[in-house]
Amino acid sequence: MSRHSVIESTLQGLTRALSKALESEHAASQPGFLQQLDPRVRVIGILALVVSVILCRRIEVIAAFLLVATAIAVASSVSLASLARRVWLVVLGFSGVIALPALFLTPGQLLFTAPVLQLSISVQGMRTAALLVLRVETTATLTTVLVLSTPWNHILKALRSLLLPAEVVTMLAMTQRYVFLLIETSNQMFEARKSRTVGVLSGFQQRKMTARTAGVLLSKSIELSHEVYLAMLSRGFRGEVHLLTEFRMKPRDYAGLTAFLFIGCLAVWVGR
Repeated sequence: MSRHSVIESTLQGLTRALSKALESEHAASQPGFLQQLDPRVRVIGILALVVSVILCRRIEVIAAFLLVATAIAVASSVSLASLARRVWLVVLGFSGVIALPALFLTPGQLLFTAPVLQLSISVQGMRTAALLVLRVETTATLTTVLVLSTPWNHILKALRSLLLPAEVVTMLAMTQRYVFLLIETSNQMFEARKSRTVGVLSGFQQRKMTARTAGVLLSKSIELSHEVYLAMLSRGFRGEVHLLTEFRMKPRDYAGLTAFLFIGCLAVWVGR
């Protein structure tokens, strides 16, 4: 392994984070099914589908929901390869670890017994684990498609129109902007440090340099937050964020909202 692995891996991670942000913005600007609907309809519709998935108890219905979520992603110009890397594989890893004990701890009809470990897997345990994994995969897919197909400020304005407190909306908006600003700043700091480094640094020196960079970045973020807050107050900010984009409901928006709610209610009734 290279002695510059700490710095280089950090730079690569920051670059990947920025590229994913650009990819999300690109998907939101593409023509597609969700992009043609009012942001409020998207938020309410996806939320209704997520709640329906949570209330469903049948694996078949949740699996059908996953297919519907995938179809919505394709219709909304969201890359399935990106969705698999960012959602399906990651969620499968986390939810699979959580669901694994249910295979052996849930009592019921015996399905399989490991000859070496003497661990028994029941039919009910397999069903419980599959239900958990499918439910998490489906809800994560739906929410990710919403985020990738809708600009973040439109999602926040839609949430505000649904009476979410202005303080929460402002906090979410500032957090999202600060995350990308700090990623860009830290990327520039690491590149500047690397370009001025002569010779090979030991592991201790690399860790020391990384800790110092993190401290400087924290100091910059605190100072910047104070300056931004004063600038917002001087420009008349009183707690409410206003956008130039106005939302207007069209006939297709009402049709889409009706379709989302109908599918959600039908799935809850069938999957009870």
